[in-house]
Amino acid sequence: MAITLGEVAEVIGAELLGDPGQRVVEIAPLDQATAEQITFLSSEKYLNHLSTTAAAAVILQPQHQDQFSGNRLLVNDPYLGYAKTAVLLHPEQSVQGGQHPSAVVDPSAKISEQSWIGPQSVVMAGAVIEASVEIGPGCLIGPNCRIGKGTRIKGQVTLMEGTILGQECLLHPGAVLGSDGFGFANEQGRWVKIPQLGRVIVGDRVEIGANSTIDRGALEDTVIEDGVKIDNLVHLAHNVRVGKDSAMAAMVGIAGSTEVGPGCTFGGQAGVVGHLQIVGGTHCTARTLVTRSIDQPGSYSSGTPAAPSRRWRRNMVQLRNLNESIQRLKKAEKRIDEMDGRLGDLESNEKGTEL
Repeated sequence: MAITLGEVAEVIGAELLGDPGQRVVEIAPLDQATAEQITFLSSEKYLNHLSTTAAAAVILQPQHQDQFSGNRLLVNDPYLGYAKTAVLLHPEQSVQGGQHPSAVVDPSAKISEQSWIGPQSVVMAGAVIEASVEIGPGCLIGPNCRIGKGTRIKGQVTLMEGTILGQECLLHPGAVLGSDGFGFANEQGRWVKIPQLGRVIVGDRVEIGANSTIDRGALEDTVIEDGVKIDNLVHLAHNVRVGKDSAMAAMVGIAGSTEVGPGCTFGGQAGVVGHLQIVGGTHCTARTLVTRSIDQPGSYSSGTPAAPSRRWRRNMVQLRNLNESIQRLKKAEKRIDEMDGRLGDLESNEKGTEL
């Protein structure tokens, strides 16, 4: 698809310095772009590429405009400009209504004529699928599920009974919504399963990555609010609530009944134990383990970064002996305090003798 720089500037809100009629067909990295491609500069460490790039145009910040003589699109956030340009150059294909011959659809399901049910997908009784929905191959849409307008569900996605998806969501292959939460009571060493009676409710414009799982609620619902972005291999347990526009990288795990406020982010492998409250605007870096509620927004970290093996082994030896070292330090501090006390008494006695 070819578009003009004038069109790009209008869409991304850029000031264009150059030819508005110049056409571009792709977006490419700064050091690889050709005369028919557009690129961007989002980090100063790539500034040296501006003098050698062959790109038709560069999206960059105003303070860098003098370092490139070709077509320039000036924006405050070039990375956001790149994202919007990529969408413009690679728009989603419109959904063609219909059903593949191998699809199995219960007669009681209500499906818009403008939606597509892919090969070997199953739509069960009472399901409602609104307009412009795409169901990819091998998906299971359980009883009484509801899928909002414009949502796209890729291959091998499972929606269990009663799951509700909002409008314009995107579910990647292998995602499972509405599976049973981990609920068991122990009776003298034997586990008794607790029925999971809630649902999964997902808002609008939510993206859920490949092989991520969101459990149904035990009694109340598990809720994912509008605009949430979930990466691959993320697990959200029963009755979790995730606030609007939060984002989670791969392998994040959030235990049951935790409430995450709006605008939170979680780096890869971050974990949150159950029954906590995470205030909006909290940002947990990769591998952070949250064991207590967070009531102040900001950045939080834990975990141990990699180190050379010899240093790591030496540090681990010191860590194992940390408690003993602390006890010795406390004893030393106590002796010092006692010596200071005796010295103070001696000085007092000397002053008394002088008088």
